[in-house]
Parts: sequence; C-alpha cells; structure tokens
Amino acid sequence: MLLVIDVGNTNTVIGLYQGERLAHHFRIVTKRQTTADEVGELILSLVERRGFDPSEIEGAILASVVPPLNRLFAEAFTHLLGKAPIIVGPGVKTGMPLLVDNPAELGADRIANAVAGWARWQQACVIVDFGTGTNIDVVNAKGEYLGGAIAPGLELSMDALFARAAKLARVELKQPERAIGKNTNQALQSGLLFGYAGLVDALVDRMRDELGTPAKVLATGGLAFLFEGVSRTLETYDEFLTLDGLRILYNLNQGALDGTVKMRAVDKRAADKRAAPTKRN
Repeated sequence: MLLVIDVGNTNTVIGLYQGERLAHHFRIVTKRQTTADEVGELILSLVERRGFDPSEIEGAILASVVPPLNRLFAEAFTHLLGKAPIIVGPGVKTGMPLLVDNPAELGADRIANAVAGWARWQQACVIVDFGTGTNIDVVNAKGEYLGGAIAPGLELSMDALFARAAKLARVELKQPERAIGKNTNQALQSGLLFGYAGLVDALVDRMRDELGTPAKVLATGGLAFLFEGVSRTLETYDEFLTLDGLRILYNLNQGALDGTVKMRAVDKRAADKRAAPTKRN
C-alpha cells in the first residue's frame, strides 16, 4: 500500500492506495501546534480503525503548503514506516515541463493537480482546486504546465464578509434556488455561490482564450461539489485529484528520489551538533 498526504492550510487529506485504487481516505484538521508523535499516532489509529495493516504500507509521499509542518510529518512517517516519505518540492521528478518563472515556488498541490489532470485526459486542461485559496492551473496540449491564477477561497471570502459586516450572520453554504434572494440568507447564498462561480467562469474563459485550443476543465477540492450545476465551465469533478497526482509522482520518483536522503542529511547535522564539544566560558 501507498500512503499519500496532502497538507493544506485548513485540512490535511490522507489517502491509502492499493495499486491505482484509492482504498480509503481521511480528512483531518491541519494543526500547526502539534508534534510528530501526535501526528504519527493519529495516522496509525485511523489506518487501523479502517481495518488496514500499517505494516503493509510500503511507502509515502507528502505534499504540503505549510512548510513548518514538513519536517514534523516527515518524522512521523519515518517512525511509522521505517523510512521517510518523498516530499514534493525542488528535485522531485514531475514528468512535466514547468514553464513558469520559478518552478521552486510552485505549491506542491498545484503540481500534483497538473500531473493528475494530464495523466487522466492527455489533453490541454484547466484544473480548479477549491481550498483555502482557489488555485486554477493550466496544462497545454503538449503536457506542459503553463501557470495559473490564485484567488481567495470561498470560505475565506465568506469569513472576511462576516467579520466586517456586523449585521450579517453566517449562512449554510449550499446552492441557492435563484439569484434574486428573497431574504438575507438567500441573498448571501446567491452572492457567495453564484458570485464565486462567476469569478471561476471568467478566469477559465480567459485562460481558454489564451490557450487557443480546447481544454478540459476539472474541479477538485473539498468544496468542488457546491459548484456542480452552478458553474458554466466546470466539466468534471474529482475530490481526490490531488491524491491521485501524488500517487503518480510517487511512482515517477520511486528509486530515483528517496525522502530518506533528505532526512539523513538533517539527522546527520543534528547528530554533529549534539557531538560538538560544549564551549566553556
């Protein structure tokens, strides 16, 4: 089995793959104030409760947009598996030319989405990932990553509205029946869902025009389901596209890049520091 981990700003999504099949997934809150032991015990508990044997996990790959947690998760999975996970970042093979000014600054989740979109459709595609921020990424018909756009996420936009508007109360995020709301709740739902769909559609239209070729439009992320039948441009929905991209990246890098290399370097520095003589005044 393969363990794939997508650490986001709000949630961390974890998948267990048996071959190409996603056997199970877990979604937990991303906590910056935690320890490697706590993370390891939580993952171990979740895996065992679903009836899986942790000893059958052969490897792991980690994508994180929260850099302070990289080392923590790497330590947790090193203890769990006996070796460190592959960490998506500079030096990892993607199998895809990254035609941007600085590939090193690309979010690991954006790379995984682009790789998965191309692998699945083998054509130009636009991938919309609804998370804390909404990422829109573009792959051309040659399988080259071109770049994209980043917008504040739907929930982030909603939080900002309610924080600044004293008379507005939080509403349930669901598809409204009509654009013309008959009360404040309906008006908010209309503005949030239809308004945000308009933002996405406008960006996708511009990107398709710039591409100049037909492009498949994919939606992923925890809130993607809200836009089925609401967005004009979104065609295919897959909540776990990022996890599948991580599975593909793991297979590309297995044997070519091992996270233990990074961990050993870190561990060696730590050991050298411990062995260094203490200076006396």
